[in-house]
Amino acid sequence: MDMRERVNSALKQAMKDKAAARLSTLRLINAAIKDRDIAARGEGRDEGVSDAEVMAILGKMVKQRQESARVYEEGGRLDLSERELAEITVIEEFLPRQLTDEEVDAAIAAAIAAVGASSIRDMGKVMGELKARYTGQMDFGAVGAAIKTRLG
Repeated sequence: MDMRERVNSALKQAMKDKAAARLSTLRLINAAIKDRDIAARGEGRDEGVSDAEVMAILGKMVKQRQESARVYEEGGRLDLSERELAEITVIEEFLPRQLTDEEVDAAIAAAIAAVGASSIRDMGKVMGELKARYTGQMDFGAVGAAIKTRLG
């Protein structure tokens, strides 16, 4: 089952269960996917976005909510922070399991070996290899720093 079908079936189930908060978050996910579909069609891709792109959208949504939750907590709005964290829980159901630090290190080493990277100039190739294999499973901001350390 592809990502769209998973989201749509979860949406239907949330409607049946009358789970308002979950339904709201699933609708936000659906809207984000449809927005990217429209943009993709504008670029001439009639099939819309792929599952990998959907995972990237979901990853971005999680990061946005983490940042919002942090800002709300600092502002003393714990009620809003808790709502953002609840949305993260729903979104993460559709993302693959996050890799542990050891698994990330092993993936970086494998990607460096796969592309034959020897200097910092090869960082783009390594990141491309990792994104192709591990989209949604690791934080690429932190991975970038680790790659620089290894190649630099």
